[in-house]
Amino acid sequence: MKDRPSHHPIFEILCYALSPLLILALWEAGVRLTVIDARFFPAPSEILGAFGELAQSGELSTHLGISLQRIFWGFLLGSIPGVLIGVSMGYFRLFKMAMDPLIAAVYPVPKIALLPLIMLVFGLGELSKVVVIAAGVFFICTINSMAGAQNIDRVLIEAARSFGARPLSMFKEVILPGATPVIFAGLRLSLGMALILIVAAEFVAAKSGLGYLIWSSWTVFYVPQMYVGLLMVAALGILFTYVLEWVERVAFPCRATRTQ
Repeated sequence: MKDRPSHHPIFEILCYALSPLLILALWEAGVRLTVIDARFFPAPSEILGAFGELAQSGELSTHLGISLQRIFWGFLLGSIPGVLIGVSMGYFRLFKMAMDPLIAAVYPVPKIALLPLIMLVFGLGELSKVVVIAAGVFFICTINSMAGAQNIDRVLIEAARSFGARPLSMFKEVILPGATPVIFAGLRLSLGMALILIVAAEFVAAKSGLGYLIWSSWTVFYVPQMYVGLLMVAALGILFTYVLEWVERVAFPCRATRTQ
């Protein structure tokens, strides 16, 4: 097969930006020509003005910082045990048999539905928001990590055993690295879930954060400000995806080279 032609980085950036810019231009034109109802879909220029007001007052950075802090601790609290337990379930059969019923029973329950119970146990403060994020992140990381460990080539495992690898060395040197691609896929899904959960939790149980900004703007029908909150959540989703991809490339450069 012939190698695909490489394009200049600036050309690739323009290609990525073309469709969003085109949509924004059509949106702006539709509002100005009264084809689009500005009450529900304000012009991008009006949303940009609301963004400037929030940024200048410092309100946007405050809400953003609080949401990021909650996401960070919830993601950390859920992903680390999720990865370790999931990989252990994929490698140790008896451990999987013990954990499977618990995972199967609790995973289908919408995590936001657990928020009232979590608030009863952990109170109305910051901890309850962190715990509800951690709960959603934990199960996604666990299931993906288990799948990654189970799909490792058995030849690698047998080769390590033939060289006398002990269970702990096998776990650290073969199982965990071999499951890494699926683990990172689970981490990306988990960050998306973390964003969903923090916005939902801040709708009903917070007085700050991006979710609160969206909800409070809706209650007073300040639609441009509501769109600012929505766009910030979308921007965080994009940022999280690229940051995790960068971390994976830095941590495992040989794997990134093979996929190019």
